[in-house]
Amino acid sequence: MMKSIVDKVLAGDIRTVARLIRDIDDGVPEVRQYLKELYLHTGRAYVIGITGAPGVGKSTLVDQMISHLRAQKKTVGVLAVDPTSPFSGGAILGDRVRMQRHSTDQGVFIHSLATRGYFGGLTQSTQSAIDVLDAAGKNFILIETVGVGQDEVDVARTAHSTVIVVAPGMGDEIQAIKAGILEVGDILVINKADRPGADKTLSDLRLMIEMGSKKYEQGKWKPPILKTEALFNKGVADVLKQIENHAAYLKKLTGPIPLRRRKEKVEQELAEMVKNRLIQEGFEQLAQTGAFDEAVQSIIDGKMDPYTACDTVILPRLGLLNRKV
Repeated sequence: MMKSIVDKVLAGDIRTVARLIRDIDDGVPEVRQYLKELYLHTGRAYVIGITGAPGVGKSTLVDQMISHLRAQKKTVGVLAVDPTSPFSGGAILGDRVRMQRHSTDQGVFIHSLATRGYFGGLTQSTQSAIDVLDAAGKNFILIETVGVGQDEVDVARTAHSTVIVVAPGMGDEIQAIKAGILEVGDILVINKADRPGADKTLSDLRLMIEMGSKKYEQGKWKPPILKTEALFNKGVADVLKQIENHAAYLKKLTGPIPLRRRKEKVEQELAEMVKNRLIQEGFEQLAQTGAFDEAVQSIIDGKMDPYTACDTVILPRLGLLNRKV
């Protein structure tokens, strides 16, 4: 059974890929075994992150990027990371609706993933879904993250190239977020550039880049700033050209090492996976022993503060009972 599913994913079977990603998003324990097998076949896809505030036109830009990549005979996977419904736990934005014209294209796979309350922009399930699409042979994987501001920096840890999308007229908002997502962007895009204020936004971004000019010395990549009108397919080809340039820059840095195997990316991915596993296993153990419920009741009864309760349930299980905190 496992070999059959793995073989179907490697063959690019869309239904199997969709089912496996759905199970990943739902937290089905059995998928871990499939992911172990599939990981050996990853590292070929180029991952592009597209992020920015709500309303800047990320989905429209992604839609046009798909068209350009398909015209180049490239296969594309799209993961739209949406806010989580508080009722169903599922994704609620449904960015796939905006890309409906690609739904019958066998070379395109589009799927929405829920954040499930995770504020970093990307969840572990997103990384696992990327692995599945990579193993399935997609040339490019586009990740469109929910636009919530500075919490989006996680996309830069996963993507090879990160595109930050802004819109004219943001003014002080650009200054407010400069310490966040703008600093991790590899390519800055001013979408809806036909609107008033586009030149002012361009000047603000240029000034911000120049303020950090020391970072770009000695041949380091300096984020280009591009204008687009994604709705009318203007400037989209330039964005893809700059992504191509950034990919060449990264490959020059890493040499024969695949981009997926870069030390910093492997460290980040493994660290996140270890943390997630520890949390999962820890909570399951606390639930089974009743220690968590006991700690909750102690706080409710006024017998213990939350900090002491946390130490009481965690430290003994880590062999740190006598540790002073």
